[in-house]
Amino acid sequence: MRTNYLQLFFLMCSLGIYAQTGHIMQGVGSINMSMGGASTAQPLDISGAMHWNPASISAFNDKIIKFDLGLFYSSPELSGSLPAGALPGAPAVFGTTEDDRGVSFLPALAMVWGKEESKHTFGVSAFGISGFGVTFPEETNLPMDMNGNFNPNWNPNDSNPINWPQGLRGFGRIESNYMLLQVGGTWAYEINDKLSIGVQPNLNYAALALEPNPLASPDFPPSMGGTGKGYPKAESTSAIGFGAQIGLFYDSGTGLKLGASYKTVQSFSAFEFDNKYLDGTDAPDVEFQMDYPAIASIGLGYSWENFDFALDFRRVFYEDTEGFEASGWAIGSNGFPTGAVEGFGWKNMSILSTGLQFKGINKFPLRIGYTYSSNPIDEELAFFSTPATAIIKHAYQFGLSYEVNHNWRIDAVYHYGTSGDATQGEILDPLLISPSNPIGAISGTSVSYEMDTSMLMFGVNYVFNRKTNDK
Repeated sequence: MRTNYLQLFFLMCSLGIYAQTGHIMQGVGSINMSMGGASTAQPLDISGAMHWNPASISAFNDKIIKFDLGLFYSSPELSGSLPAGALPGAPAVFGTTEDDRGVSFLPALAMVWGKEESKHTFGVSAFGISGFGVTFPEETNLPMDMNGNFNPNWNPNDSNPINWPQGLRGFGRIESNYMLLQVGGTWAYEINDKLSIGVQPNLNYAALALEPNPLASPDFPPSMGGTGKGYPKAESTSAIGFGAQIGLFYDSGTGLKLGASYKTVQSFSAFEFDNKYLDGTDAPDVEFQMDYPAIASIGLGYSWENFDFALDFRRVFYEDTEGFEASGWAIGSNGFPTGAVEGFGWKNMSILSTGLQFKGINKFPLRIGYTYSSNPIDEELAFFSTPATAIIKHAYQFGLSYEVNHNWRIDAVYHYGTSGDATQGEILDPLLISPSNPIGAISGTSVSYEMDTSMLMFGVNYVFNRKTNDK
């Protein structure tokens, strides 16, 4: 029976986890999400505490289990344009493609063992903490067919060149699926009645699928010695990673709380892609390593009467992370570009999370939260991040709980996020690389993406044999 439950949890994770701060989830569970993800110094629930600061689970004196499940919906839009004359005799071209993925699931499971008389607190967790995914269908409003015959019904004002078939120098259908499940074991130790330390080793499982696979070299047209099959697609493959997190938590006992934590790089084995061309024939296999970046968090919490306030600041170190630090096109042994992408080329990013809880209504605590994220994507390299568009600049949350009795609590949150201004850059072509144009930018073109997100999440919290309130 336990095996069946574990298989079900892994299945829900594989259905889709789509992050909003880079490729990182801004929070875990209903309560932490409703506080904007802020929890480094304000442990209101065990999920947020374990995810952002392992030392803070010392705030819980009971055996507690918590499960959350979110229904997540995103609406990415990918736009592309060509200047007049890019196609012989053609006017300027512009089009937008909408994602047609639908609803995804976000699960979170956590358990803590604590005792009033003990300085040690233990916990285990299984969280979907990272992911991205898009499904942009192939453009059907085309200037010509694959034989080069002009389409008299073509509308250049509603035709996205990014999604033109590969035979017309587009990418065709673009689909990506990435998820990361993290399982952690947490230990916190109370140095004294105010200060705690915590450590958490992590085991990670990630899966990635790409269509087309830009990490592979395309089969160039016959004029360049190829057969014109273009980029292959890659079925889902997986990788295992390891890492850790350490933290400090200080509770003054008078309302003020401080916290700090550092999550190390989660180092993964390489994804080994089994590639196939769109006609079903085999393509050369490739490997790609993509680690999870290190994250440093500091937090402030303050509680008074019927209010709990939380404020977190995080720094995500993409620039030092395998798979994100490299950028541009791969160069072959002959000194010429292969057409394969080296990496995303993302910059380090900052995240500000804040939340407020009001406990003045009996059994019905209310929460509001806000999250701000900087954009890690360099405009010059925006083209490389087309399969990973989940960048949310502003996120707003409203949550509440119902305390059924001393043992049971039900939690809920609604989230809305927006990318703000669209991420935009030029279309890149490895065949145009030159000393004066090292990334192959096509002058006058553009690629951009933006998105909104919404989510409903519900959770249940159970305290075993509870006789007194948490301290």
